[in-house]
Amino acid sequence: MSIKRRQVLTWGGLSGLGLALTGKAFWGKEASSIAQENVISAATLETEGVVVANSTQPLLRFVSLADTGTGAQGQYAVAEAMTRYHQQNPFDLAILAGDNIYNDGEIEKIGAVFERPYEPLLRQGVKFHACLGNHDIRTENGDPQVRYPGFNMQNRRYYTLRRDDVQFFALDTNGNADWQNQLVWLDRELGQSDAIWKIVFAHDQIYSSAHYGVNQALIKKLSPMFKKHGVQLYINGHDHVYERTQPIEGTTYLICGAGAGTRPVGRSSWTAHSAERLSFAAYEVYRDRIEITAIATNHEPFDRGVISQQAIG
Repeated sequence: MSIKRRQVLTWGGLSGLGLALTGKAFWGKEASSIAQENVISAATLETEGVVVANSTQPLLRFVSLADTGTGAQGQYAVAEAMTRYHQQNPFDLAILAGDNIYNDGEIEKIGAVFERPYEPLLRQGVKFHACLGNHDIRTENGDPQVRYPGFNMQNRRYYTLRRDDVQFFALDTNGNADWQNQLVWLDRELGQSDAIWKIVFAHDQIYSSAHYGVNQALIKKLSPMFKKHGVQLYINGHDHVYERTQPIEGTTYLICGAGAGTRPVGRSSWTAHSAERLSFAAYEVYRDRIEITAIATNHEPFDRGVISQQAIG
């Protein structure tokens, strides 16, 4: 698989480019010292095909996580890391990619598995936008969660929301989803969107090197539509891991399912980075790029990647 350098630049671990882009202001002394050893100049970035924006302020900052709703120690550890990140890098949007309430989607557990773990963020005005996972539909097919105000699902199982030049499209990828109408809706909404960035999120994996593997059914349903309409990013959970792919036909696939527990994960030919670590993903969106950072419960980034726009309208 060939990777167009004008489209994306990715790297794993604590490599220098991501730290040079954000550097000292965000990650403190240790990250700053690493960045000093690995500085890549703006001129070099231009040569590599990454346009460096003049503005230091992102259009949007948000986070994503999934498979959270246990109310156990792991969930609280990730929530605390998110709260600390918010203190240094304020955001008001969190994508919750399914399995919001274990084990069976019982809405009466909402205090223990959502409202208390994320209380500091909710008090600061962070809005969580959720979709339904396979555990969520075990009780009343997930309808109580669809109606729950804190999940901001617009009383719909699939919906869209717009933030500046970023448009999100939430899907229901469960086996009993209304695929016929949902796919018609998605094709229409993606086609009508004039957003610079189109981001789809759902629960089920499409590309994964962990337990559930590659989802051929969703590749058939969704990947051609992503290519047709220029979807740059797909966010999901289901596998309790972190994994970021290289761009596959223009789309980066990111699993952020380690929001409360973890499973083993391997690597595939298209893997940019994978890890079995309790974590969440943080995003800074600019007109020309999205900077992705995976953050563990020790508050340190363990993966960084950039999705770059080839052309800005």
